[in-house]
Amino acid sequence: MKGAGAHARPVERRRISWTRAFVRVLPALLIAAGAAYDSFTPPDYTAAPFFTAAPLVAAPLFSRRGTLLIGAATIVVVLAVHLTLGTVADIESVTELITVVTVSCLAAVINVLVRRSSERLASAREIAEAAQRAVLPEPAERIGGFEIAARYEAAQADAFIGGDLYAVQDSPYGVRLVVGDVRGKGMGAVSAVAVVIGAFREAAEHEATLEAVAERLERALDREGTRREGGLDAQEGFTTAVLAELPHGEGVVRILNRGHPPPLVLHADGQLDPLPARRPALPLGLGELDRRPDHAEERPFPGGATLLLYTDGLSEARDARGEFYDPEARLRGRVFRGPGHLLRTLAEEVRRHTGGALTDDMALLAVRQP
Repeated sequence: MKGAGAHARPVERRRISWTRAFVRVLPALLIAAGAAYDSFTPPDYTAAPFFTAAPLVAAPLFSRRGTLLIGAATIVVVLAVHLTLGTVADIESVTELITVVTVSCLAAVINVLVRRSSERLASAREIAEAAQRAVLPEPAERIGGFEIAARYEAAQADAFIGGDLYAVQDSPYGVRLVVGDVRGKGMGAVSAVAVVIGAFREAAEHEATLEAVAERLERALDREGTRREGGLDAQEGFTTAVLAELPHGEGVVRILNRGHPPPLVLHADGQLDPLPARRPALPLGLGELDRRPDHAEERPFPGGATLLLYTDGLSEARDARGEFYDPEARLRGRVFRGPGHLLRTLAEEVRRHTGGALTDDMALLAVRQP
């Protein structure tokens, strides 16, 4: 699989490079085609479509100076062709010239508007990147002796953060992790993500058990929903989440699942163990509907094994036939060099599975026991 992906990337880059090169020379080709058309057809025929297309193509792709040069070159070529043919005073030629001059001026205006929009978009992207770094900072590659990798894939183009979340925190009780998915979209979901991660980092450092950490997250979401008077979907909102704890030197992992897809343990020999909750629990934010106390479950986590936590953007990714991507079936029997290699492979395979169009955000977190 890796070889196929590595071969496809250079081919795709060459295709993009050729496309960009063709687009850059397209205005010149249109001008040349217009000149040839006017030169070798009767006077009743006009090459105005070729000449007007040249500056319009240049407007969104070239700089301001480049767009003005293309417009000026088009006007000069139109004049030169009709002077050579001796038709510069004909009504058809004058109409063509006026049309080209008008469109060239419009192209210059379009170029200015496009540049301003591009600057605003670049600014918005910088703000989104800063928000992602603040809310979802990428964890260090090693925390508490464990190898760590995280990845966020947004379904919406040019989006950097949505309702999926992850966090890693070292603590006196071991390395603690959370991966979750907030119900809803937009800034409300992002606000809930910030609340959950902030509460998790505080609770993971001070609470002695995962059950207490989950309770702190529940209370934090309740407080925020009350404070915002429904801004976080206080009546119907919830967050699916899975909490994990890796005690130092014990070779086990403790899992507390609140309505989230079960984690997977990938062993060094390719075996795979799913970790479904033996006693399912409701998502965070719905605690009032189920008064039973949380219960963390302990499973073996031997040396060389990798723990994979993910959101349903992975397990519910569909192909053109509507078939889901099954991480358990896809990963069983395979060996990866490390957590980062595992997550890169997953992201590439999901993109291929869906044809490059994710329908939901996807957060991935992998931890390997050295």
